[in-house]
Formats: sequence, structure tokens, C-alpha cells
Amino acid sequence: MMQLPLDLSFRPLLERADFLCSASNAAAVERVDRWPDWPEPVLVMHGPGGCGKTHLAHVWCERAKATLIPGGTLTPGRLPDLLEQGAYRVAVDDAERAAEHSLLHLYNACVEHRGSLLITARRPPGLWEVALADLRSRLRAAVAVEIAGPDDHLLGAVIVKHFADRRVPVAPGLVAYLLRRIERSFAAAAKIAADLDAAALSSRGPITIPLARKVLAAPEFQSLSRRNESTVT
Repeated sequence: MMQLPLDLSFRPLLERADFLCSASNAAAVERVDRWPDWPEPVLVMHGPGGCGKTHLAHVWCERAKATLIPGGTLTPGRLPDLLEQGAYRVAVDDAERAAEHSLLHLYNACVEHRGSLLITARRPPGLWEVALADLRSRLRAAVAVEIAGPDDHLLGAVIVKHFADRRVPVAPGLVAYLLRRIERSFAAAAKIAADLDAAALSSRGPITIPLARKVLAAPEFQSLSRRNESTVT
């Protein structure tokens, strides 16, 4: 009988010691570690999905005793309570989804009260579609650091971390197998870990290379494959 995988939530490891450092994210890590010695009160951290922006935002909030808020929830109704929490130390994750007037008000409040504001987004501020001229000029003037895409060494470590977050052990040979076949992106690493975990639960078996071969052959994974399976040994 096939076991249906339950969609159980898991807690990612978000401590500073759990963050995987490499050349691609060194500038962002250095800025987070430098707080409160920031040259400017606002820092924009941008990079592709799954690159560690949210993880670093959690690290900074722990360090600065700051509040983390998803950009989509930063609305005029939420802003008064956020500011009343004090300290004017706030991280806005996925800030492109925030209401513009609220983000502008928060930006100004943090600067005026000598606080700190960390903003994360997938794109640099210069590429945002911002209607408010005041917000647009402030974002483009803010210090911005990029987290670039991963090399194979970092991507392998990210795959291992995704499995570790799920409390699933994997052999080094499996990680090497996946690295030769998935797209070099954080999104692909997250998807293959989730899909293999679900497949292993469904089959009541371990995560193996044959299972990985089966999962990678699924149509929804073809767009995330680095190259055709038949060309890789």
C-alpha cells in the first residue's frame, strides 16, 4: 500500500551558525555582521529566490532585536502597531510587495528616529516599479548589496541544508548526482529536496539515486534540469 505523504510543516534552521557563507553572499553577510556599525540606516539586500535573504533577515533581527515583517503585510493598517513596538528597527522581507506609502513612512520613521531598516527583495531597487517618486529616490539612494547565484560548492551545501531542515539524511553521492542534473539555482535545490522527501515518504523508502532519477524525470522538473539525463554519467 502506498503511503500518502502528509504536508507537515518543518522549521528551517535560521540561526547565524546555520547560514552557508560563500563568495556569492559574503558582502551581505559582512553587512549584517557589522550592525550597528552601518554607514547608513537603511540596507537593501537583493538576490534570487531561496538565496538566503530571509535567513539573513532573521539573523539580523536576532542581532538587532528587530521586528521582521513580510512585505505583503506592510499596509497602512499594520504600520501604526509596527512603529509602536519601539526601537525603529525593522526588516521588511520581499519588500516589493509592500504598500508604497507604508514603506515610505516606515523608511522615513526609521531614519528620523535613528533606527535601522533592512529591506530584502529579488531585484535591486533600480528595477522596481515604484509609483511614488519620494520612495523611488530613497530606495535608489540606499546602500544595496547583492546575493548572487550559487556555484556548485554552495549549491551542494544548500541541498544538504534543505534535507537537514527536514531531518532527512542523504549520502554525499546523491548530492553529487543531483548537482550534475539540476539547474544551478536556489529554487531548484529547494524543489528537489521537497520532492524527494515527499517521494520517499510515499514509497516508505530511503532517498536513493534511483528515486532521484524517477523524480527528475517528472515533466514538472524538466525546466529545472541542468542537462538531459542521457548526456550525464
